[in-house]
Amino acid sequence: MKIIDLEPGDPRMTGDLLPVLRELRPHLTEDLFRSVLSEGHPQGLRFTAAYDADGVCVGAAGWRIVANTYLVRKLYVDDLVTSATARSSGVGRALLAHLEDHARVASCTALALDSGTQRTEAHRFYFRERMSVTAFSFEKPLG
Repeated sequence: MKIIDLEPGDPRMTGDLLPVLRELRPHLTEDLFRSVLSEGHPQGLRFTAAYDADGVCVGAAGWRIVANTYLVRKLYVDDLVTSATARSSGVGRALLAHLEDHARVASCTALALDSGTQRTEAHRFYFRERMSVTAFSFEKPLG
């Protein structure tokens, strides 16, 4: 497996990563994704892709380094998805390890993510990866 941090403008962002990301975020069109990238990159949003031995993108992670008063500095994972065809093959674990390395290099105190309450399979994975439920996440739709 090969894990690559993609830069804005890299054609693999929409050609390789977006189809995998859409398995988690089906509402993302290419235009909407480009819009999120152009607004999110200055805010720290980055994307990482995992490729199998055949050069096929099988995993995607969106993440950023965030400073806050609770953890001071954390790596927050916006998106973590393994393609349906590659689940349970170590892709998620490899992506998390890669992101944890980024977090350590950046002197983060934690790696954090939110996961929808309906995603019970993902929750089992996070528990296996020694992650804990440390808070509830609340939101109020505004439109």
